[in-house]
Parts: sequence; C-alpha cells; structure tokens
Amino acid sequence: MNTRQLAVATERRPLELSFRPVDFEALPIINSFLQREHSRSCDYSLGGLYMWIDFFNYEYCIVAATLFIKGLSEDASRRPSFAVPIGSLPLADAVAAVRAYCSSRGVEPLFSAVPDEKLDALVALGKAEVTPLDDWADYIYTATDLASLTGKHYNKKRNHVNRFMTDNPHWQLEPLEGQALADADAFFAALPADSDEVMAEYERRQCADVLRHYTLYPFEGAVLRGEDGDVVAFTVAELIGDTLIIHIEKMRHDVAGAGETINKLFAAEMLRRHPQIRFINREDDAADPGLRYAKMSYHPLRLLRKFNVRFL
Repeated sequence: MNTRQLAVATERRPLELSFRPVDFEALPIINSFLQREHSRSCDYSLGGLYMWIDFFNYEYCIVAATLFIKGLSEDASRRPSFAVPIGSLPLADAVAAVRAYCSSRGVEPLFSAVPDEKLDALVALGKAEVTPLDDWADYIYTATDLASLTGKHYNKKRNHVNRFMTDNPHWQLEPLEGQALADADAFFAALPADSDEVMAEYERRQCADVLRHYTLYPFEGAVLRGEDGDVVAFTVAELIGDTLIIHIEKMRHDVAGAGETINKLFAAEMLRRHPQIRFINREDDAADPGLRYAKMSYHPLRLLRKFNVRFL
C-alpha cells in the first residue's frame, strides 16, 4: 500500500471514542454544543442531561469537535444507547464512530430518544429498526398562549389565576436568586413528595441538587410568593434557541391557583426578557395519567415524538 492509499484508509477508519462521566467541569463545554444545536427536545438540553445523569448513567466524549453522549435507553429495557451526535462531523461519520465503538464491545448500536426532526437523517444511514417511545414525547406549547391564556379553551386556567390573585393581592414573582433561591430550597425541602415511585424519588433528589448548585447552571427561574410573603411555587427553566424548556415546576397544591399562576407569570416574564422565545417545552409525562391530563389541559401545539433506532 503506497502512502496515498494509507492516508485514504486512515481517513476512512472510524474515530475512536472514549467516554467519561459528566461532571460539573464538563457542563460549559457540553452546553456550548447543545446551544448551537437549537433542538427543542429536552433530551438535548443541559438540564435534561444532568438532572437524569445517574438514572440513565450518562457519559460523554468529544471527538473532532463533535459531542457524543452514551447512556441507557429511555424504555423499560434500559439497554446501552447513544444520543444522536451533534457537532462538526457529518452525521454519517459520527454514526460510523458509534457503530465501531459498539462492535468493539459486543453491544448493539442503539440510539435512544431520537427526536422526530432527527429521525429521517439517522435511518437513512442504514437498515434500522425504529420503535416509538410514546411515553416520552415532549409537550410543546406556543409561548404567547401560556403567557396570556387568551381564548375560551383557557377559561378555567384564567379563573384559577384570578382566584390566586384575589386571595393573594400582595403576591410577588421574584427571580430565583439570593434570598429567593434560599427560600425556594427550604420550601422544596418541606414540600410533601408527589409519589414514592423510583423515578419520582430520583427526580426529587435531583431537584434538590439543582437548587443547591443552581449558580453552576445556565438556568433561569422564579419564585411565587403568596399573601404572607412565603413561597408557594417555584420554577426552573433553560433557554435554547427559540424554546424555553421547563425543567422544574413545584407548587403548594393546597394554595388555589398557585401552579397556574407561576406558569403564566413566568412565561410572560421570560418573553419580556427574551423576545425571541416562540415555544415552551414542558417535557414529557412519563406515562403518568395525572401529568398527562395536566399537560393536555394547556392545549399543546404538538407532541415532539421520540424513537429508539437500532441499526441491524
């Protein structure tokens, strides 16, 4: 083999991937890739990654200015899987690197939580089995709808907000910082658990961790105070491109309208701060009937569907 042939063969050899755990030091560089991607899926956001880092065993590597994420599939099988790589490499080359990595370790090349906008380009790269992840679709809303609650179909939501403001004429919405952040932390610690299921308990621990390390994240949030000045709700979100992703929203269920009010006021405040916002992603319902009903009651613009893609 001459020098030119060797060079061509080397160029065609799949890149070698070496994964490492996601830690706080990795967050800025990972976020730089996610921000450039402008995906509306919560799985391609820093909060979507870090809040579930231990549950899905997420690891990462960066090769050829491309981000690779490895974890467990978002279905009951919890098989080793990968996110669709993002960065400078052509998708075909990035997927070839993942497939070579899988082949060397005797695992199947499975991509999980593939959002519908990435599906066609991925399956065009080879024979594949595609499985919908129906319980993990993200609820996408028009931002102005949630900020205004105009129209007959939002009558009940407006009534809940009006009830809260009538009961709490001295309500306050404050940025999640300083004393408000400390108060939200104490509020959440005292808030009863929604469920004792494994995922719910894990999510609760991660919410507490986010509040403890909030300043390390590129998040924006708010607290809602009631008549006596105590926190009755708080929320944490992340802005990617034209989409605001709501990662956390907690409220006192015994305070009428607290949830609807922070939802509306925070959407309006974020539109004021960031006029480019067009959509709000309130994430998936994880097959929880109560969450599904609540999310559908806000009349989503669409459900962002996700898939498992296994190359054969």
